[in-house]
Amino acid sequence: MSETTNAFEMAQRQFDHVAELLNLDPQVREILRWPMREFHFRIPVRMDDGTIRVFEGFRVQHNDARGPNKGGLRFHPAETFDTVRALATWMTWKCAVADIPLGGGKGGVVVDPATLSDGEKERLVRGYVNVMWRNIGPRQDIPAPDVGTTPQMMGWMMDEYSRLVGQYTPGVITGKPLGGGGSAGRTEATGYGVIFNVREAMKHLGLDPKQCTAAIQGFGNVAQFASIGFIEILGGKVLCVSCWDREDRKSYTFFKADGIDPHFLKSITDQYGTIDKAKAREAGYTIEDGDCWIEKDVDVLIPAALEGQVTGETVKRISPKVKILAEAANGPTTPEADEFLKNSSIFVIPDFLCNSGGVTVSYFEQVQNDMNFYWTKEEVLDKLDTKMTQAFHGVLDMSLEHKAYMRDAAYIVAIARVVKAMQLRGWV
Repeated sequence: MSETTNAFEMAQRQFDHVAELLNLDPQVREILRWPMREFHFRIPVRMDDGTIRVFEGFRVQHNDARGPNKGGLRFHPAETFDTVRALATWMTWKCAVADIPLGGGKGGVVVDPATLSDGEKERLVRGYVNVMWRNIGPRQDIPAPDVGTTPQMMGWMMDEYSRLVGQYTPGVITGKPLGGGGSAGRTEATGYGVIFNVREAMKHLGLDPKQCTAAIQGFGNVAQFASIGFIEILGGKVLCVSCWDREDRKSYTFFKADGIDPHFLKSITDQYGTIDKAKAREAGYTIEDGDCWIEKDVDVLIPAALEGQVTGETVKRISPKVKILAEAANGPTTPEADEFLKNSSIFVIPDFLCNSGGVTVSYFEQVQNDMNFYWTKEEVLDKLDTKMTQAFHGVLDMSLEHKAYMRDAAYIVAIARVVKAMQLRGWV
């Protein structure tokens, strides 16, 4: 995770820091430091060969003062309870900073999805719902896809929940496939939301997007659409992306001095985000170590992979040319790195603001499910742009007013909204 801490300790340290700035009541602080509900369970699944394998699963519901819990379901071999706790906590702040009426939740299963057949994946996600169905629902807790899970898997989960409760309930899960209760624009939402934030940061800093370059860590869904958006919406160049190679069990950076073509790279990338190295070399890409992305001479760095990537050590490798660090991943920057960044000229767009486009369009999906009326992609992305722009400027205004680091300002905005909801409901 990082050099001295795990994800949940990091989330708590970030919260504690801002709780001090806000002089939060100790009782309120104690409620918000910990998830309200946690589920830890086992899911037995019959495999294709007839054997039964038991998987470890988690679901954490951090705080539902502002609305039902909301958060993804991750399939990852290194998943831990503390990672899920941290992500659920960050989801509370993410929904609050985007000003959508949802709370924070997260789920996980300890598994490498690449080792499962489609039938095994279906039985596993249906098994997950069989364990959790009494504690999820459109008015309780709404899962969604995340690392290692797909829209098809969400469709299976929605179907299993609907079967168990005896009625079609599309709003129990978001990130579903189009035609199965999903929303247009959901695939692009998180990556484009990152770019809308970057665009507003560039305006604030007086940068010309067409003259700017970016380096992106990762090449999953978020990184793919962040790279497409940086090029097609902003008119800039992306010089590199990185990805995890499942065969080599290590990550690589794919660099092109005149700018990458994200559509070409997508065409040679498998469903788990591994880029075909041979085809990339043939197309003129230089393949470097996976951590080289962080030291590129670019204007914008976009970590869009896993948590804890910008650490107290790696942050020192960032080029003096970098103006913006846009946190597309959850928790990519450790508190040690934050201390360094606070004293630098780098403008940080904190994760739970920067990557809140996904949960925002998930909320739009729920609204459409409730109405049984669906918007066009253009309508969805236009509403997303409006929401992201408002959220960014709400945090920026707080930062300028209090001369606060952007992460602190985002926490101040988010925590104040959650505390107000708790007070209005009579919890505190």
